[in-house]
Amino acid sequence: MVCYLISVRHTWLKDISRVVVKFGTGVVTDSRKQPDPAQLEQLVAQVAEQRKAGREMVIVTSGAVGAGMGALGLEKRPTDLTELQACAAVGQSRLMAMYDRLFAAHGLHVAQVLLTHEDLRDHERHLNARNTLVTLLARGVVPIVNENDAVSFTEIKFGDNDELSALVATLLPADLLVILTTVDGLIENFGRANPKTIRLVERIDGALEKMARGTDSPATSVGGMRSKIEAARIVTRAGIPLVIASGRKKHALAAVLAGEDEGTLFVPQPGRLKGRKRWIAFFHRPRGALFVDDGAKQALRERGKSLLPPGVARCEGEFDAGEVVRICDLNGTEFARGITRFSAGEIRSRKLARVEVVHRDDLVIL
Repeated sequence: MVCYLISVRHTWLKDISRVVVKFGTGVVTDSRKQPDPAQLEQLVAQVAEQRKAGREMVIVTSGAVGAGMGALGLEKRPTDLTELQACAAVGQSRLMAMYDRLFAAHGLHVAQVLLTHEDLRDHERHLNARNTLVTLLARGVVPIVNENDAVSFTEIKFGDNDELSALVATLLPADLLVILTTVDGLIENFGRANPKTIRLVERIDGALEKMARGTDSPATSVGGMRSKIEAARIVTRAGIPLVIASGRKKHALAAVLAGEDEGTLFVPQPGRLKGRKRWIAFFHRPRGALFVDDGAKQALRERGKSLLPPGVARCEGEFDAGEVVRICDLNGTEFARGITRFSAGEIRSRKLARVEVVHRDDLVIL
């Protein structure tokens, strides 16, 4: 089993040239919810080491709201949106000032990139964001990405930085996503007797989801292992491996990239999705769903066909032509997403004939 694990790691973690690294709130702030200078210094040193080795490095950082909370004397994460935005506005500048100083000590430049979900959903802004990141990387700059919390609201928020890191990795695309957190990886029996780090995940299933749990630090964080599993779903379907490892270990990143037995490796699904397919699959919040019969599901999944009107058993939600919808089987399980060529009203009318509701070029099997 050990030899197999080593073989899998070397297979997926060799020849890595572009890495997205996510720093969780727990690894960048101290007990007072302030940015932890010593911890940030060692994290930056790890990234700088890999950048100097020739790898392109992107950081997705948490900690802005936590840093703002500390500066404003708040002990609990606010629930009021304007208070959260105020914390982010105060904390983000403090955080970036520290990153700028720490990377400068290694002779490296950084760039702040603040994003909302809408920036990545809109196709033109999506491409602009990618082009900016790629240009920064080509110039040897380390982009530091965070959600634009100071202006974000519910409809345009990512939800947490685990999702944001997965979307940034998918946007580029990266060769690897590393999520550095306060634990050694995905832990079985976390918080109980005989905890065990799971070293390899080749398939995300219901049993794995049950094992995941929410964060133990609700005062500063919004994510937990559950959100990391969702991030893994995104990147592995896009064809990108993910490693969850400890951000408290000073050489964790080097160990991961050397193929050592560090953290939990999530193995990607075979075949990378192309850029437009990634955009359809991961960068939208579908407002509707099409439920298809078994024959249509088989035609879509196994024969690469388009979705035709007879295969649609029912339609839920309100959406216009040109929007992304979920495609589910009769049990309600989503297995694909696609851009519909007709509105919800037109599909419900049952008057469509000899047309494609979702063309196969606009459809992604998940």
